[in-house]
Amino acid sequence: MQAGMIGLGRMGASMTRRLMQRGHECVVFDRVPEAVDRLRLDGAVATHQLSELVSRLARPRVLWMMVPSGGIDTTLAELVPLLAIGDIVVDGGNSYYQDSIRRGRSLQQHGLHYVDVGTSGGIAGAERGYCLMVGGEPAVFEHLRPLFASLAPGVGAAARTPGRVQQTTPAEEGFLHCGALGAGHFVKMVHNGIEYALMAAYAEGMNILRGANTGLHPAAADAETAPLQHPEFYTYDLPLGEIAEVWRRGSVISSWLLDLTAQALLDDPELERFAGRVADSGEGRWTIQSAIDEGIPAPVLSAALFDRFASRDAALYSHRLLSAMRHAFGGHAEPVPIQR
Repeated sequence: MQAGMIGLGRMGASMTRRLMQRGHECVVFDRVPEAVDRLRLDGAVATHQLSELVSRLARPRVLWMMVPSGGIDTTLAELVPLLAIGDIVVDGGNSYYQDSIRRGRSLQQHGLHYVDVGTSGGIAGAERGYCLMVGGEPAVFEHLRPLFASLAPGVGAAARTPGRVQQTTPAEEGFLHCGALGAGHFVKMVHNGIEYALMAAYAEGMNILRGANTGLHPAAADAETAPLQHPEFYTYDLPLGEIAEVWRRGSVISSWLLDLTAQALLDDPELERFAGRVADSGEGRWTIQSAIDEGIPAPVLSAALFDRFASRDAALYSHRLLSAMRHAFGGHAEPVPIQR
């Protein structure tokens, strides 16, 4: 099957290579010429203008965008006038689902089809395959099925759930038509909100394990510091990397994220090359907003999002104000930072 790939960053380039390895023809475009040239060496049809990309595609054209959410509208403004009735535009990035609904409705007025595809798998997806969550018209989903099947991991990626005795479904291959326009990005949005919380749980748990030797380094007794009541209970120097390894085997909290944690601790036990400032690209915020709109409690997901804000010093002013109030009403001094 032929597809035009727009956006050849880490994800877009890897997805293009995976498609070509499985026999699809990819016509590629990126605003960075070097990115296009690298894919040309791998066998892609290289273009350096959107108009050239469109001209190289057979109708109905399939144009798959892997563009940051902030650049989607700009790309569409340039792309849509070049297309013909029946052409299909796929947004495989992390767009806000309400924006996908808006964009899809706008393209429908031009006789075009819009498909939102939440894509999970990261840079490892080139080998492992990508989990694809799709929104849009069922007939268009079926038309694009060969592309989804090639990008997805396949049925062998996980053991079959006991009780599934019927013919395998697309979900078991790693892609799913989630519903109407916007549904794919809605599902991916919540997926990423859950991802924030899972990552935070591993990080907080490992930090507690790391602090299990606190009793070996008791803090000075002063009026500003709550004493450790029983330091004899906190005298363990625990091997975090080995704990991650043992948890990977038979534990109920084993996962790919835990696999990545074990690798990180092996490569850099003190994680010295990381500053600990954690970004959020929007999906966690949108998930919490949807929880509010639906009246659904999501305290764990909310805490994980707010922790990311705090990691970027967003809480610094409020913490300073806490110190100022304690000093004002009680003359309290700030504690000396604990070195661990």
